[in-house]
Amino acid sequence: MSRRVVITSIGVFSSLGFSIEQIVDNLKNGRVAFERPSFDDSVVTCPIKNFNIKDFINPFKDRRYLNRGAQFCVVSAIEAVKNAGISNKLLSNAGLFIGAGPNLDMGSEFPEVRAGEIDREDLKALWILRFLPNTAASAIARLTGIHGENLTITTACAASLQAIGEAFRKIKYGHLDLAFAGGGDSRLSRGGILAYKKAQALYTGNSDPAKASRPFDINRNGFVPGEGGAFFLLEEMDHAQRRGGTIYGEICGFGNSIDGYNMTAPNPDGRWGEKAVLAALNEAGMSPSEIDVVSAHGTGTSLNDDMEANLIDRVYGDNTPFVIAPKSWIGHISAACGAVELAITLACMRNNYLPEIRNLEEPCHSKINFVRNGQEHSVNTVMAENFGFGGQNCALIISSHAKTQRTQRKT
Repeated sequence: MSRRVVITSIGVFSSLGFSIEQIVDNLKNGRVAFERPSFDDSVVTCPIKNFNIKDFINPFKDRRYLNRGAQFCVVSAIEAVKNAGISNKLLSNAGLFIGAGPNLDMGSEFPEVRAGEIDREDLKALWILRFLPNTAASAIARLTGIHGENLTITTACAASLQAIGEAFRKIKYGHLDLAFAGGGDSRLSRGGILAYKKAQALYTGNSDPAKASRPFDINRNGFVPGEGGAFFLLEEMDHAQRRGGTIYGEICGFGNSIDGYNMTAPNPDGRWGEKAVLAALNEAGMSPSEIDVVSAHGTGTSLNDDMEANLIDRVYGDNTPFVIAPKSWIGHISAACGAVELAITLACMRNNYLPEIRNLEEPCHSKINFVRNGQEHSVNTVMAENFGFGGQNCALIISSHAKTQRTQRKT
C-alpha cells in the first residue's frame, strides 16, 4: 500500500537568497550574482558572497573537514531541521538522503604536490574526510540527531534530485515516516573550473557576465558554474497533518534512468531521459497535459539543451507547459542543482510566479512554451528535470499545496 508524501520544511542557501522570500524578491527584481573569478577572466561563475560557515555552525571543530560544497550541504540541512520544528524523537527516526559531488579543489588542498608526494607537516591527520562524499552526512547526523536510514548519492548533476526521489519512495512504501533530503555543492575552485574547462562544457568569452548563462538560446556557449545547497523535510501526509506541519507541496512521482551512451554527452535522441520523465508521470498517475510547468535542466550547453527541448516537444506535443530554466539565474550547481532548483520552484509555486529564462533571445526550438517574461501565474503541478554527466537522468513531479488540499478533500 502506497502513502502520500509532502514537503514540510525547506532550508536553502543560494545566490538568490537564503529563504524562499528572498528568492522570490530577487527573481522579481532581476538580481543575480554572475561575475568573473579573479583567477580566470575567460570564464564566469555565480558565487554566494560573504558566506562563512562559522555564522551558522559554531562551535564545531570538525567543520575543518567540510569542503565548500559539503558546507552548503550541512548548513542547508540544519536550516531545514530548524524550520521543521519537530521533536528530537522524530529526528532520531528520520532518514537522511544526500546528493553530493567530488571535491575538485586539489590546488588549495595540496599546494605543494611534487612527484605525487602530498605528505607534509601541516597536512591534517584526517585530510581524507574533505574528499569523501559521505562526510556531510556524518556531520549532519552529529549536529542534528538524525539516525534513521541514510544514503549519499553521487550521480553527478542528477544527484540531489535523485536523493529526494529515493527519500520519497522510502516514505511512500512505509519504510520511513519522514526524511530529510537534498544536497550541496561548489565547483568554483581553480580545480573545478579547470576540469569543466578541459571538458569544453563551460561558457568562455568576454561578454557581460550577466549575459553568460543563456539556456535554450541559439547562441548559448556552455554553462556557468554556481554553488549552494538546499534540503527538505519529506513526510507522510497524515503524519504531517496530525502534527500541524506546514505543507509546501506534494511529491507525486519520480523516475530515473541511465543512458549508457557517453561519459559526458547525453544521448542525442533523449530516449532514456524521456524514460525517466514518463516513469514519473506513470507513478503520479498523470497525463502530460496535467503538468503546468517544466523546471528544465537547461544548462546552456549545445547538446543538453537540444536534447531536452526535443524531449519536451515529444512528451507534451501541442500542449507544451510553461518551461523555466533556473540555471539562468543561479548557474549550474552540479550535484546540488536539483535541490536548489526545487527550492526555487517551491518558492515560485507558493507565490504564483513564473520567472523568465534570462538571456533567451532566440529560442532553439520554436514549439516550446519558454517563459520569456516574468509573470504572475498560478502554478499547480511541476515536472523537475535533471540530466547529469554519464547519462544520469532524473525527473520528479511536485504538486502545489493548493492542489494537495483539493485532492485531499476528494478522498
